[in-house]
Amino acid sequence: MSHGRVEDARLLTGRGRFVADAPLPGQLHAVFLRAPHAHARLVRLDTEAARRAPGVRAVLTAAEMRAFGAGNVSQPLPLAGREGRPLVVPHRPALAEERVLHVGQPVALVVAESLPAALDAAELIEAEYEALPAVTDARAALAPGAPLLWPEAPGNLALDWAAGDPEQAVAPLLLDAAHVVRLSLVQQRLAGVPLEPRGATAEWHPMSDRFTLHAPSQGAAMLRDGLAAASGLPPERLRVLTGDVGGAFGLKTPAYPEYVALLAAARLTGRPVHWMATRSEAFLSDNQARDGWEEAALGLDAEGRFVALRVIAVVNLGAFVSSHGALIATANFARCIGSLYRIPRISAGVRLAFTNTVPTGPYRGAGRPEANYLMERLVEAAARELRLDPLALRRRNMIAPEAMPYRTPVGATYDSGDFAAVLDGALLAADAAAFPARRAEAVARGRRRGLGVSCFLEHSGAIPFESSALAVEPETERCVLRLGVQSTGQGHETVFARLVAERLGIDPSQVVLRQGDSDFGLRGAASVASRSTALAGSAALRGTEAVIATGRALAATLLESAEADIAFRDGAFEVAGTDRRIGLFAVAREAARRGDTLDAVATAEVPDSFPNGCHVAEVELDPETGQVEVVGYTAVDDCGTVLDHALADAQVMGGAAQGIGQALMERVVHDPASGQPLSGSLMDYALPRAADLPAFRCAMHPVPCRTNPLGAKGVGEAGTTAAIAAVMNAIADALPDGRGAALQMPATAEAIWRACRG
Repeated sequence: MSHGRVEDARLLTGRGRFVADAPLPGQLHAVFLRAPHAHARLVRLDTEAARRAPGVRAVLTAAEMRAFGAGNVSQPLPLAGREGRPLVVPHRPALAEERVLHVGQPVALVVAESLPAALDAAELIEAEYEALPAVTDARAALAPGAPLLWPEAPGNLALDWAAGDPEQAVAPLLLDAAHVVRLSLVQQRLAGVPLEPRGATAEWHPMSDRFTLHAPSQGAAMLRDGLAAASGLPPERLRVLTGDVGGAFGLKTPAYPEYVALLAAARLTGRPVHWMATRSEAFLSDNQARDGWEEAALGLDAEGRFVALRVIAVVNLGAFVSSHGALIATANFARCIGSLYRIPRISAGVRLAFTNTVPTGPYRGAGRPEANYLMERLVEAAARELRLDPLALRRRNMIAPEAMPYRTPVGATYDSGDFAAVLDGALLAADAAAFPARRAEAVARGRRRGLGVSCFLEHSGAIPFESSALAVEPETERCVLRLGVQSTGQGHETVFARLVAERLGIDPSQVVLRQGDSDFGLRGAASVASRSTALAGSAALRGTEAVIATGRALAATLLESAEADIAFRDGAFEVAGTDRRIGLFAVAREAARRGDTLDAVATAEVPDSFPNGCHVAEVELDPETGQVEVVGYTAVDDCGTVLDHALADAQVMGGAAQGIGQALMERVVHDPASGQPLSGSLMDYALPRAADLPAFRCAMHPVPCRTNPLGAKGVGEAGTTAAIAAVMNAIADALPDGRGAALQMPATAEAIWRACRG
């Protein structure tokens, strides 16, 4: 049950503390000079006039980065492809060296007393380029004769990767199948566009030769580790601090070139250096997402049961390898391919390509929406071609609850789920039975209505361990919980405080959450992969158990009883069957008097969980204009144990809004000849507004996870994972004569108008 978010009063009254809200004494301002070409040789870079400009304190180029000791900004997780061949990881400099590989790559950094002075000085830098051929499309980059980005990656191939059954084992099953359904889909490139752009303030402390970076992140320690490696620094010489974060969606997870350059500038000038990206800069420098092509073949037997699935994908990595881009396009994608269906054999092959574009990386869903979109469009295609009811086809092939734990051909093990019941609940909540009447009424008005179903399953958790530190403060009678995960709008201050308070039998106002400091020294990762509740929540739970266990031993002494007779209830230790009791903070005071504490550091190791659900979208379109409106959206989710229904529903709705945006309007576009981005601002990149979104109906069908003590599965990316297929299937249902079968995203008014005309 939700009792309101404790962070709301602070954030809604302008008392949030974001990176731009906390200027440091004496800080300087930074501006980056960025490459105007998608691919070019850097012939000359003359910074003398800029260095002499009023107010300028430093101008940094590749030479200063070498003097600083900066290394490769690309620090991806290790990944091997076919025959054990490793992912190709080219050198990504903090500031461009001999070549620029995408429009917007940072070339120089100007540091001045004021932002206007830095902007003016950046205009004085003379940069001469020799333009080179560019390629921005992944399939074009892998084609013979394409411009080569890296000599160590022949044919621009970064990795050829496979999972599941060998293709030669799946091919005969497809040949022998009674029916084979084939489908090709495009995942357009997306921009993350959080409300707060990226920014950072770097400090150097000469007495300790230590650095501090203040930056919005999804986990201060994870950013610290990546940034230390990219900067050539031991992790102990770098501290990352994160305050409030205005949205992240994955793109604020990794180290970026700008952060390395800011650290170097802080040491060079001896003063704090602050940079805040403009919105246009963000379109040229933030990791982008998706950008792939998928082809699938699904084999079915005569009764309509799935027998085999083969998937081939090509994914655009961009000019460099981001921290998680390759993992998302391979393991994250493949682990969800089979979704919640029983498919005996699955073969997946993914080729990753280098192109002259901004690198791709995590964005809400991170591989899961791509897999689910393919599967749900494929199921609809199979039902259409075989003239079957698509809902009956889904039910026929769903994994049954009694089959759990269920191991898939791609190596995932589902621990729990009741998929058919979730589907039935979603159809009931969406009033699907009355849809034919709503469709007929729309036709009478000259409109077309469609109903789209998207069953989904995703994995959450990723890095399987997380730690907490719980301090019991007797003098203030409060508990301080320190976590390594980071709230970027999810409501961590509310959820984790309440979780600890409930377990300790105290008021939630007595629990304070601390986050955003890499010096906490906690083992774990970041708020990614919908992992925070299951991982950090389990670690916090373990912490309360440790506090109670320590307190019980001391309470037994104080109450002159055997420890086995001590119970903990309603914030106090008591001798079972008596009225003798002592409160938690009284025990903590006695521990402090004896030079001890009840404090605990705890770690939880939790395997992946598998959130799932069914979302139903209802659309109405105007065949004369192609305009489409999402008139209804129903989501029924199984995210395991729900700690706060209002926050869980909000996560589903926010994710669904982003999925609707992808389905209908969002797309990063490049000029194919020059590689210039054509969607570099919010004038050209369409985001969904409030008027584009329906009133969401959300419900939960919780089946507790069996692999963590909370029973939680994660919910942060569910809406995005489900929404794109729900909306696109609804549009396909609304279009006449199967004309929506091959419709690609984004389903703009023009695309729908053309489809209505055959």
